[in-house]
Amino acid sequence: MRYYSEDHVWVELCARTATLGLSRHAAAELGKLTFVEPPRLGARIARGETLCVVESVKTAADVSSPVSGTVCATNPLLEEHPDCVNTNPETEGWICRLTEVEPADLAGLLSAERYAARIDQQTPH
Repeated sequence: MRYYSEDHVWVELCARTATLGLSRHAAAELGKLTFVEPPRLGARIARGETLCVVESVKTAADVSSPVSGTVCATNPLLEEHPDCVNTNPETEGWICRLTEVEPADLAGLLSAERYAARIDQQTPH
């Protein structure tokens, strides 16, 4: 099951390893990404700390981690193709994987349905 943070980061947990990435909404809001600075392998990241830095044609932004864990993988595709976050943000555009993630960290996150409803409420019609 996929969960979403208020800051538009998705988390998919399998055992105690989580894959994280930007939501389709965040990718669209940022514009075409030109650079993604992933976290360092082996780094311990606490919930709320900076997970990565993204730069686009519009802006640069820190992306906060919605869960705590240790970085065990980063997406090698992002080095040469950071814009894959724009084209496939919730599949091949993932940012990193964290191990030692506590399932309890997911408690404050939104289900896909609740996240979609929240985005719909924020979007002018």
